[in-house]
Amino acid sequence: MAKKKKSSFLKKVTIAFLSILLLSAVIGGYFVYKTIYQTNVNLEDKKSRIIYIPTGSTFEDVERILMECNVLKNPSTFEWMAEKKKYKHAIKPGKYRILAKMSNNALVNLLRAGLQEPVEINFNGLHTVDQFIGRVGRRIEADSLALIHAIHDNGFLNKYGFNQDNVQLLFIPNTYQFHWNTSVDEFFDRMAKEYNTFWTDERKKKARIIGYPIKDITILASIVQAEQCCDNDEKKIIAGLYINRLKKEMPLQSDPTVIFALGDFTIQRVYNEQKKTDSPYNTFIHKGLPPGPVGFAQETSIDAVLNYTKNEYIYMCAKEDLSGKHYFSKTYEQHQVYAKKYHDALDSKGIR
Repeated sequence: MAKKKKSSFLKKVTIAFLSILLLSAVIGGYFVYKTIYQTNVNLEDKKSRIIYIPTGSTFEDVERILMECNVLKNPSTFEWMAEKKKYKHAIKPGKYRILAKMSNNALVNLLRAGLQEPVEINFNGLHTVDQFIGRVGRRIEADSLALIHAIHDNGFLNKYGFNQDNVQLLFIPNTYQFHWNTSVDEFFDRMAKEYNTFWTDERKKKARIIGYPIKDITILASIVQAEQCCDNDEKKIIAGLYINRLKKEMPLQSDPTVIFALGDFTIQRVYNEQKKTDSPYNTFIHKGLPPGPVGFAQETSIDAVLNYTKNEYIYMCAKEDLSGKHYFSKTYEQHQVYAKKYHDALDSKGIR
């Protein structure tokens, strides 16, 4: 009888112990599940938030950034997940988009894999390389002063085949995506890669046929584009006209080169006094091409020069309807007729 009671007692103890173990396992499992898979990100009513992790950051820096941005609900569970996933010693800098209701698992996976939100850089509304570099400095981590120093450092630019006068040629207008933590060297390397990709063997061959190095082709393209921004067929005519002038060793006499020399891109009308501006970019007082571009030459403008329309035109003048189109002339006399129409139109509209 005593043995039966003892056996029954042991059974109850065993059942109780196993029940406790099972409950502990369930509770532990629920804790692990909650820590890994349940949301630990609270962005209130926002769908996402951008955070920036600078180069050289430690895990403590990352956690501080997340806390300052009010991203984490529970830092301790995030730490636990980061430890398990070995993220603490694998910090990747960059720009990251944190989504609402992310779990610790998803958040650590995002950061550990370095799945950055790209930054976009374009050339819209820009005229000079300093303006462009200023925009780049606001988009990527690289120090703005270091970028500015680089574009004015002939020693640095020489490895890419440019100098501070013509470095604008390196930048082919487009919309480019970068990682936020791009360095100065990485930025210029990427631009050089894009430049070399653009200048295909076919384009280089066309430049050789025309008889000008690709740098001169792009400088001319920047002038053509400043004269005609949109009409690709007219760009080809303008390119042919300027090539005629170059072959005859005549000054290009392009108003946009004066505007570039003055650095005032709001000018709508160039006067004779301004055409005397002492600058190597002023094609009224200097024959040939300026030392560098007068803007960012788009792909269509470069291709317009490479595929220019052969003609006998020497002169051009904007049409009096101010449509952006031009009259073309073979003689100075005919050009004067068109020029009077244009200037009368400017006067009538009060454009000074």
